[in-house]
Amino acid sequence: MTGTSINTPAGTPFVEVTREFDATPAQLFRIMSERDLVAQWLGPRDLQATIEEYDVRTGGKYRYIHSDGSSEYAFRGVFHTVEPDKLVIQTFEWEGAPGEVCIEKMTLEPTEKGVRLRQRSVFPSVEARDQSIEYGMSDGINDSMDRLAELLAKEA
Repeated sequence: MTGTSINTPAGTPFVEVTREFDATPAQLFRIMSERDLVAQWLGPRDLQATIEEYDVRTGGKYRYIHSDGSSEYAFRGVFHTVEPDKLVIQTFEWEGAPGEVCIEKMTLEPTEKGVRLRQRSVFPSVEARDQSIEYGMSDGINDSMDRLAELLAKEA
């Protein structure tokens, strides 16, 4: 397993995330798609995740809420393409910024030692991407990827 790489090329609406895990693509996909498991790794460590809906299939939807006890942050989207153990293309929208919908493409690539997760998010504008970064998106991604690796190790 290696650390998470987050690339935010200046002047673009893109965020690229790469992380390698000591797991098979099937193990990673399972942890990323089973509702009860998703609640254990998704989001920053200091927030509680409530998964209201998580239907990982082509045409399925999701909605979850992160809470710190006094504030809630809700997110939703639609799974456009799901190829188990290989590919997920979905939308992503923070309900606090309605209409600022991202398109995300995640691939799971087998490696010699495990699996590489690659995610590319396309924001509707450079400004929307920069605002997400300013609001702490990178910290949330790093926490989520670390928690995902921990859960994979525990489930192995």
